Amino acid sequence: MRKHKSFAEFWPFYLREHARPRTRAFHYAGTSLVIFLAVVAFLTGNLWLLLAMPVAGYGFAWASHAAIEHNRPATFTYPRWSLLADFKMWALWLSGRIEAELAAAGVRPDGQVDRPLGE
Repeated sequence: MRKHKSFAEFWPFYLREHARPRTRAFHYAGTSLVIFLAVVAFLTGNLWLLLAMPVAGYGFAWASHAAIEHNRPATFTYPRWSLLADFKMWALWLSGRIEAELAAAGVRPDGQVDRPLGE
């Protein structure tokens, strides 16, 4: 596998690793739960909820890679960029701009990848 030297280079790879809509849906659910837990922990002062955040986020994400995408999560090779990319993907989804990013990375709406990245 090719080593990515920047987040900009990593981003299209990340989107291709999340090509299937159901995989992204699991990620969106996990990231939304992480945000919810953080807000509730802050509002209630129950800091124990912070311990559930990684379980919620990674649990949904890793399950989707195993059951749907059938690939190895990018977290294992690029932990920081993967976390940043997950929140970027979530924000783009919330703002309705994820489809344009996916298309630019060669990911079709049906989850198929159009062109190789030279990986």
